Amino acid sequence: MPKDTMTRRALLRCAAWSSVAAMTSTTAFAGVDAPYPAQPVTWVIPFAPGGATGRLSLLICDRLTRRLGQPFVLDHRPGAGGATATKSVASAPPDGYTILATSTANVITASTDRSPDADLIPVAGMARMPLLLLVSRQLPVKTLPEFLAYAKANPGKLSVGSAGPGTVQLLSAELFRTLGGLTWSTVHYRGSGPALTDLASGHIHAMFDNAASAVDLLRSGKVRALAVTTREHAAAFPDLPPVADVLPAFETSGFYGVAVPHGTPKAIVELLNREINAALADPDISRQFAEVGATPLIGDVGVYTATYRAEIMHWRKLVPQVSAKN
Repeated sequence: MPKDTMTRRALLRCAAWSSVAAMTSTTAFAGVDAPYPAQPVTWVIPFAPGGATGRLSLLICDRLTRRLGQPFVLDHRPGAGGATATKSVASAPPDGYTILATSTANVITASTDRSPDADLIPVAGMARMPLLLLVSRQLPVKTLPEFLAYAKANPGKLSVGSAGPGTVQLLSAELFRTLGGLTWSTVHYRGSGPALTDLASGHIHAMFDNAASAVDLLRSGKVRALAVTTREHAAAFPDLPPVADVLPAFETSGFYGVAVPHGTPKAIVELLNREINAALADPDISRQFAEVGATPLIGDVGVYTATYRAEIMHWRKLVPQVSAKN
């Protein structure tokens, strides 16, 4: 996996940006006809409510609203594994008033072909986090080896949820199925939220998802977590083994950021980057990220763009491995 930039120097820069940004709210820029932001900003979420993209975005947007003096409004536009929202933002006016919350689905799509992401500018990161292998409490397994053994002993009988085509949830499940030599039925949803609801009620047996989406169900004991998808143990889930303990070639993670349409003035892009980085450095937001195993992605526009491109290359290598074995 690409290594993320989160150094002490970056955090100090964010502290400096935070103080500077406090004076840049609603400021006029060269090439911009009016101060920005001068009206509410639409923050597009490509999935149904209840998923990690929306939860992370809510924290960031709340801070941006307070800092910049205009509402940053979450707008959920689910469909086609995030492609519907991505296309709508890519074709929006490049004025800084329509922003896309990107996820691993965007880099997966960009890794396989030219996509609407080619019409977007990477602005800033939000977080990287492990996914969890989640199972219904009705499934008679409590450990990762037990789940693998159960799936092998019951070919075709398990139903596994997906947040939609091209999502990291689906690709993680497909990689697990491929490496484990398993067969099961995949059930597609318009985001993590609806899939988790069905998992908790026992309508599906398992799924891969981010802890940010599943945390409430985990805390209430309505679903069970068996493993993390990163190669190393996750500090937020010290009792959960990596999937790689039983399937050594397995490794995935969720990757979240922010993008705007091409043509958006550079000054607006840089302002948004500074403010998002300042939000990520906020101790309260850092604490809430840590609770769900999320690592903030802090860096200027150039750093984040390089990280985004490295993520695309990672999935460009991984996706054919799954496709070739199915």
